[in-house]
Amino acid sequence: MSEALNILQSVFGYESFREPQDAIIETVLEGNDALVLMPTGGGKSLCYQIPALARAGCGIVISPLIALMQDQVSAMRQIGVRSSFLNSTLDPHAAREVEAQLLSGDLDLLYIAPERLTQERCIALLKQASIALFAIDEAHCVSQWGHDFRADYLQLSLLHQRFPEIPRIALTATADARTREEIIMRLDLGGAQQFIAGFDRPNIRYRIALKHNPKPQLLRFLKEEHAHHAGIVYCLSRRKTEDVAFWLREQGFNALPYHAGLGATVRADHQARFLREEAVIIVATIAFGMGIDKPDVRFVAHLDMPKTVESYYQETGRAGRDGEPANAWMIYGLQDVIKLRQMMAGSEGSEEHKRAEQHRLNAMLGLCEITTCRRESLMNYFGEHLAEPCGNCDTCLEPADTWDGTDSARKALSVVYRTGQRFGVNHLIDVLRGAENKKVSQFGHQALPTYGIGQDLDNQQWRSVFRQLVARGYLSVDLEQFGALRLEEKCRALLRGEENIELRRDTRGKNIKLQTKTELPSDIDIALWEALRDRRRTLAEEQGVPPYVIFHDRSLKEMCALLPSSSMQFGRITGVGERKLDKYGEAFLAVINDHLNPN
Repeated sequence: MSEALNILQSVFGYESFREPQDAIIETVLEGNDALVLMPTGGGKSLCYQIPALARAGCGIVISPLIALMQDQVSAMRQIGVRSSFLNSTLDPHAAREVEAQLLSGDLDLLYIAPERLTQERCIALLKQASIALFAIDEAHCVSQWGHDFRADYLQLSLLHQRFPEIPRIALTATADARTREEIIMRLDLGGAQQFIAGFDRPNIRYRIALKHNPKPQLLRFLKEEHAHHAGIVYCLSRRKTEDVAFWLREQGFNALPYHAGLGATVRADHQARFLREEAVIIVATIAFGMGIDKPDVRFVAHLDMPKTVESYYQETGRAGRDGEPANAWMIYGLQDVIKLRQMMAGSEGSEEHKRAEQHRLNAMLGLCEITTCRRESLMNYFGEHLAEPCGNCDTCLEPADTWDGTDSARKALSVVYRTGQRFGVNHLIDVLRGAENKKVSQFGHQALPTYGIGQDLDNQQWRSVFRQLVARGYLSVDLEQFGALRLEEKCRALLRGEENIELRRDTRGKNIKLQTKTELPSDIDIALWEALRDRRRTLAEEQGVPPYVIFHDRSLKEMCALLPSSSMQFGRITGVGERKLDKYGEAFLAVINDHLNPN
């Protein structure tokens, strides 16, 4: 481990390991397998990069996204790690050059796409090479219960069969107990030591609100809090991503769409701009984001509700990887639930799979509707418990206004029963509010005891009641009956008067006093900060890499605070290893000197 610590300090520029990085690295260095669950931004990559450098041979990294390999390789080369990749973007000549480097021992890390790795020719190549370890990144892709399933990952158990003596490390940011079990089974990791780091990302502020006017709601959020920040906006459909991106550009934002229906060149260009330019907003489906290593994403917004808590946590985790404050903002409605359930019903999965997906969707809806701490609920889902409410989510900062909804809930359940459990929300509200329309007359519902008994609430309030009853399991949505609401067993006690229910009081456009952006420490000179950022941007553009590959914001802040005047002092800055000191020390010291001595 002394060599591992030396690599951490001299190559990567960090003083010490975070728990449990040291234990994971020691396990792999000893030649043992490991399964690592660590939140996005928690330092997973170091857990295989350092053992790859410390062990004899080359570390082989199986990565699911070709588009990201170039950036990962560029980042490694910046710090002097000999890296390359093998994927379908290389022509035969370039691929042979990489293969020759591997065989001659001239590579420390080699990134390979899973579909290439499983080819017999690639297996034969690896058999001839000296291999330090296999790292299976984004390991949740192996699980058919997971949210980013990739069929290519199902064959990766061959690593244990064909290379039994080489340690394997599988890594992911989110996986519930069932997904972990499938990862272990499908990758043949029964003997692996499991490392489950804390899931909590305290720098992320979780905020979930009712959807009532999506575009103005999003615009207000962006203008008031993230006018000049990079971020991601997630939508359910491809068409919606393009529509929202176009509309945001009309509002003055640098917004780009991203979805699987765009051409590969367009997707690669938009992703590259997001990584390398500042204040770019990507409007995307879930096709975007896995493996994104951009540290300064200040917000992730959802205009539609994700289908699982795992998806939500994985996607929101792309914000604030640098540890600075970030926002996870979402708006949702009952229509989102109906749309997601329709998508699930139309899938080709087994009935067991569909039932599991329904349970996961119910858990996601429950997270939206809770009136207690969001973070506590999130952590509980992943088997972790907070000692007290987080103080950094909307329900903690502005506790939900609740009301005794017992009587209204009973009316809602009664109208579902009286109408035969055959109708959707709109018609049920019409009956409760005594509407006089063709459909009410057609079915004779004006003669029901529940007709007109709900005039004390408006349409929006009744929608809230029905939505919360679905979220809490008193009602379910019957997709075969076009979104009809059906009674669940749980509703009996409420109907019989044996229990009461508190409901959240929905509010529209309510102001929540929240941070608007990351503030610099008061003693930092803004002019120097911007000068350092300009130098970083120039260097990044010259080399065709994202700015954070040169230095993270944390390093620039330390430069502003410590004002190093020599190479020795500059080398003590976090993130400055020997290679970056040699490569960039003089350039950044010159910026600091020019700022302190303008004449």
